[in-house]
Amino acid sequence: MGLYLFGLALAVGFGLPVAVLSAAIAQGRAAAAALEGMARQPEAAGNIRTAMIIALAFIESLVIYALLMFFMLQGKLPGIDALAQLPK
Repeated sequence: MGLYLFGLALAVGFGLPVAVLSAAIAQGRAAAAALEGMARQPEAAGNIRTAMIIALAFIESLVIYALLMFFMLQGKLPGIDALAQLPK
């Protein structure tokens, strides 16, 4: 039981920050690539902008999904009183 709670607490504590940092890096790379594409081909800027916005929305939806999983896992963690009653 202790190992399960340890893994659950680790997932709650590190899951969301890892997801947010990964999404931030991915959004930065997507925006940089789109801006570079727009600079190279200004006539295709509208199409590139639309594709970039869709890509950013997909990346952001993954972060929202990770936030939802964070709240679901946080609800599974026992309180301090329950942890104190666990056998050692």
